[in-house]
Amino acid sequence: MLTGQTLLYFIYVLAAASVILAAEAFYMSFARQRTRAGIINRRLQRLGEEAPAEQSLQGLLQERGLTASGDFIFGAIALNRLYTQSGITGNPLAFALVFLLAGLVLALVLLLLLRTSVLVAVLVFLFVAFALPLLVLRRARNKRIQKFAAQLPDALDMIVRSLRAGHPTTVAIGLVAREMPDPLGTEFGIVSDEISFGLSLEQAVRKLSERVGFEGLHLLSVSLSIQAKTGGNLTEILSNLASVLRERRKLRMKIKALSAEGRASAWIISLFPILMFGLLTLLAPSFYGDVWNSPLLIPVFVIFGLWALLGDFIMYRMVNFDF
Repeated sequence: MLTGQTLLYFIYVLAAASVILAAEAFYMSFARQRTRAGIINRRLQRLGEEAPAEQSLQGLLQERGLTASGDFIFGAIALNRLYTQSGITGNPLAFALVFLLAGLVLALVLLLLLRTSVLVAVLVFLFVAFALPLLVLRRARNKRIQKFAAQLPDALDMIVRSLRAGHPTTVAIGLVAREMPDPLGTEFGIVSDEISFGLSLEQAVRKLSERVGFEGLHLLSVSLSIQAKTGGNLTEILSNLASVLRERRKLRMKIKALSAEGRASAWIISLFPILMFGLLTLLAPSFYGDVWNSPLLIPVFVIFGLWALLGDFIMYRMVNFDF
């Protein structure tokens, strides 16, 4: 027979278990909703706004820094291509202006409030206003290309199955646009819309390759071009291309795993001097004595900094290569 204290503990256990189960049920429901929302790509969201298909296509292109016809919007083609391939949406000029203003504000804070030298303020301004946005765009582009590369073989298999079922190519591409998440779903949706509005399949895939920047799409564009001019079994071509892309991805991941030690060593060797310098400056400010007043300080820092960057570049080339 349960005593009063034992019964009280039992009630506490049941209450705690109820709270845990309720929290888990809420989390699972929230996670399921987020997963369901993540499946819907950007193009389907715009089409769900009941806008005309042509207007949705133009909006998708313009928010990627392109004209309504899919061309680059300003003369610096390399920068415009980098912005488009990064997947960041919005006006490219507004994106650059944000970093320009941030660099100017930081430079003024260093110069007026912290009383740093003009050289340091100028270097900070140049880094934040010009170098940092390029680094952000390159990182976003690389992440997007990796995600696209992981999705493309499955998309090609879906197109192959649809073609073997008797559907035309445009219907197969439209199926991929509806079923695949971003970034591939929206990109293939743009291809489907461009074909519907008059572009050939070869032209639409070539523009897709320029928007994404993935080398596998160049192979797809060349394959479709050859097939359109000489004929052949399109399903077999796409199936073989999907197999090649999968094998290339497996080899690339294997190389990345084998070179992980070299990349870790590069990071440790590069960051260790900076970390030690920061610790010594923080824990023993007078450790370097009157060295800071020496006229040789800046030349020595520049020489050893360039030497360290050269070593980083060599290690980078040793663990990163194309095949």
